[in-house]
This record gives sequence, C-alpha cells and structure tokens, in this order.
Amino acid sequence: MGSLRETKERINSVKGTLKITTAMKFVASSKLHKAQNAIAAMVPYHDALSQIFRTLKGGDYGLEAKKDGKVAIVAMASNTSLCGTFNATILKTALDQIEKYPNAEIYAIGRKMAEPLAKAGHPSVGDFTSLMAKPDYFQAAALADRLRTAYQDGAYSKVILVYNHFASFVSQQATVESFLPFQVPVQQRDEWEDEFILEPGEEEIAARLLPEVLRLKIYTALLDSSAAENAARTIAMQTASDNAQDLLSELTLEYNKGRQQKITNEILDLIGGSQQ
Repeated sequence: MGSLRETKERINSVKGTLKITTAMKFVASSKLHKAQNAIAAMVPYHDALSQIFRTLKGGDYGLEAKKDGKVAIVAMASNTSLCGTFNATILKTALDQIEKYPNAEIYAIGRKMAEPLAKAGHPSVGDFTSLMAKPDYFQAAALADRLRTAYQDGAYSKVILVYNHFASFVSQQATVESFLPFQVPVQQRDEWEDEFILEPGEEEIAARLLPEVLRLKIYTALLDSSAAENAARTIAMQTASDNAQDLLSELTLEYNKGRQQKITNEILDLIGGSQQ
C-alpha cells in the first residue's frame, strides 16, 4: 500500500513539474519570437546605414585608436538560469578575454555574468541587470554613448563585446567583437554611388552617423543575446518536458502493475478464505 501511495505521489509531482516546464517553454518561445521580430525590424535601418557608410571614405571617423588606456569588456549573459549551457559557455568566453586583458574594466550585463565574475574577483563597473531583463534601445544607447565618450577621452584603448549570437534555433555561438576602435570594412563602390553629392561632407556625415551606428550595435547585440537565450531555454524546457513525459509513462506503468498485483492478491485472499 505504501509503495503504491509513493508512486502516486511521484506521478503527481512529475505532472506538476511537466506543467511548469511546458509553460516555461511557451514563454521562452514567445520571447524568442519577439526578439526575432525586433531584429528583423532593424534590418532595413541597419542596411541603409551600412550603405551610407560604404559611400564614405575610410578613416577613423573622429575615433582614433588610443594606445594608452584600459580595455573595456562588455559581457552579456542572462538574469536567470534553466537555459542549458547558455550562461556557462559565454562566461568561459568572458573569462578568456579577461585573462587576455587582466586590467580590463568589466561591464557585466545580466546577473549570470555579473555574479560569477564578481566572485572571481572581476566586479562590474555598474549594475546593468535591467538591460538584459528587457532590452531597451534607449538604455542601450546610453551605454553606447558612455563607452564612446570614455574611449574618446582616452580612458579606454579598446572596447570588446562578448555575447551569444543566435545562429539558429539549435545553435548559439559565443561571439567576441570589437566595438571600438570603429572601422568600416573597405568595399568597392558601386557605379551609382559615385553619382551622389554629399553635403556638408563625408567626414561630417560620418561623425554624425557614427554615434547612432554604435548605439545600434549595442542594442543589436542585446537582442541577439536575448534571442539566443530564449532559444536555449526553449530547447532546455522541451528536453525537460520530454524527459518528464517519459518518466510519467514509466511511473504510470509501474503504478498500474502494482495496482493490478494488489487486486490480484486481494482476490486470491478472498478465494483462499472461502475454501477454508
């Protein structure tokens, strides 16, 4: 009797867990969809800015590389767990960059990045938890402006972004990118581009557009990391749900066998009692 009761309790417990993992899977899937839509909405704007910069001459656009100054590392993870190896992978990548630049200043975005780095002796220069809780363009822009100003003032010689790139639904890639110094890849101009007359001038236009490009780059990285996180969590919760279903099937079979055996024993007891 006790064994059947314990099995029944385990079945109810697994059912409760299954409801939670299923709900979390749908929530993560919904957030992933929103992040993908936000990224898709920025693509035309990003392409237009890239096209404009391709018409401009190469150069530092008023942001010369500084030889002195520290390196700033902007590392992004999530605020919560239950997303597979998402946080562990990007944390290791961040630690590799910190080992490469021991005196770097850390901008840890997300609790799962800030807390372990602080324990390892690499505290963040500020609290950026809200940036990952819900990526917001204006907060991202403020961070981009802060980094650009520090770089222009010579406080930083380099700024690096570390985050998980959403390559596909089943693939999240740890990515290390240079944020500053900023350089546009040299590309051959199309013939039609030579027909443009630029006013007030290429350098002035670039100087005005560059802050917006850098703001967009931080915001895009946040959305990219958010999409990767929710893809990882969706897969993790789907795996957990599948495992719960398998365990539920095994426990149900075990319970039914035990119940059947109990009924059989009771019938045998009744038959044995009637023959006495």
